[in-house]
Amino acid sequence: MQRFRIGYVGFVPHPNFLATAAQDPALEIVHIPLEASTGEQIQALSSCHGYYVMAARDELPLPLHVHAELLGKLPNLLMAASYGAGYDPCNPEACTDAGVLLVNQAGGNAEGVAEHAVGMMLACLKRMPEAQASMIAGTARNRATLLGRELRGKVVGLVGFGHVGRRVAEIVKAAFGNRVLVCDPYLDAATIAAHGGEKVDFGTLLAEADVVSIHCPLTPETRGMINAAAYAAMKKGVIFVTTARGSIHDEAALFDALESGQVASAGLDVWEVEPPPVDHPLLHHRAVIASQHTAGVTEESRANITKIAALAFSELAAGRMPPRIVNPEVKPRFIERYTAAFGKPPIG
Repeated sequence: MQRFRIGYVGFVPHPNFLATAAQDPALEIVHIPLEASTGEQIQALSSCHGYYVMAARDELPLPLHVHAELLGKLPNLLMAASYGAGYDPCNPEACTDAGVLLVNQAGGNAEGVAEHAVGMMLACLKRMPEAQASMIAGTARNRATLLGRELRGKVVGLVGFGHVGRRVAEIVKAAFGNRVLVCDPYLDAATIAAHGGEKVDFGTLLAEADVVSIHCPLTPETRGMINAAAYAAMKKGVIFVTTARGSIHDEAALFDALESGQVASAGLDVWEVEPPPVDHPLLHHRAVIASQHTAGVTEESRANITKIAALAFSELAAGRMPPRIVNPEVKPRFIERYTAAFGKPPIG
């Protein structure tokens, strides 16, 4: 029986991937050292049917990003699976053109990311970053200068309403009774309402939300969407939180909005460059709480996303279409390629 070969570069996010894959005799795992030459890495990947791809774009060397140039060198590749829900290093259109399935692990780390987002909301409203900065600077005197606010009674605006956004809505409604506004052009009002939100347009969300939290993927449509004009359209004193992807929000414009007081405080887990340079102005702003794209880096989330990734490869190895396909339009071309490789078409 021909085994389904899966290559990964450097490391896996959690040993659960290897443990789960080891239970399926149809899978063969190929570890490709990060320190190997680019030529050696691509040569190893060229024999693989699957590529388990780092989700954070700055962790993976550019020549190993799943774009047209690399795909042209991987004649056997049938499926690329991102480590997480995001798939920044992968180009869906290039995958489709090459007849390659692109799969992510959407939902696998939703709890970890949602809890992180809500935690940042609370920290910003209670002015924890500013309090810490004052104590470190030795200027902490009058506590009244750090008068905070409570989450209860606030309007929470969510841009994007996938697995994470829905879990955030569930948490803030159950724990704090918040009104939740949702901007997601791909969902209808009934679907959003079923998960506790109110569908509104982007402008309405910005104008009415006390807290704006970003939960959409980075796409050509969302790149730079939270720009100077968007910050200006928000309520004065808004709390801004993002656990989505860097490049959706304009970092320089956010700094200006914090300086002017238009944005009262910000919780930032994602950055244009990760990690950001140590002299990044936002890292040193007293009203910013920062983390290094770690919202989903929990024991539970990583164990889950790696397990479901391994199971997705197992599904394909068994001749069944995997879940969470990012580019479903590839299916006709993919089925032709899979049939040529394994002698029969996949089911589903």
